[in-house]
Amino acid sequence: MSKRPILVLPDPVLRKVADPVDSVDDRVRTLIDDMLETMYAAPGIGLAAPQVGALERVLVCDVSHNDEEKRPLALVNPEITWQSEEMSVHNEGCLSIPEYYEEVERPAQVSIRYLDREGRTQVIDADGILATCLQHEIDHLNGVLFIDYLSRLKRDRITKKFAKQARYADSKSKILA
Repeated sequence: MSKRPILVLPDPVLRKVADPVDSVDDRVRTLIDDMLETMYAAPGIGLAAPQVGALERVLVCDVSHNDEEKRPLALVNPEITWQSEEMSVHNEGCLSIPEYYEEVERPAQVSIRYLDREGRTQVIDADGILATCLQHEIDHLNGVLFIDYLSRLKRDRITKKFAKQARYADSKSKILA
């Protein structure tokens, strides 16, 4: 396992739609293991493959608390097959938009069909923070960020802030080179 760099807004890869995985093989399992190591080190509760530069439909998450045993999940080609009409609001953040949090409204419950790390079809029914996390990460696979659920004013403000930080970091690295 190895930790991978996490892409940060405005990296254009974050806006691309990830490709389906043809088969869950050792390469995909290595990606899953690397993503889990990266997510835990960040620290975060979820990570999608595009966030580490892999445009594949793979996500990992673990919503266990720090004092609990880890319960990592890996979903390959996840697909939301049902969502409740009932909505819930959670304060969301994102490893690709560091140190920015906003309340986002999403369906309170979802059912998701996916392949596990052995390539077997599974279904998970989720509610609470797990439902929010899974929806957030599936959005990443579709090139959608949680800021897309915010007002245009808030979204534009945060996008401009991160674009400015990226330009500054790029100009600084050119000076040092």
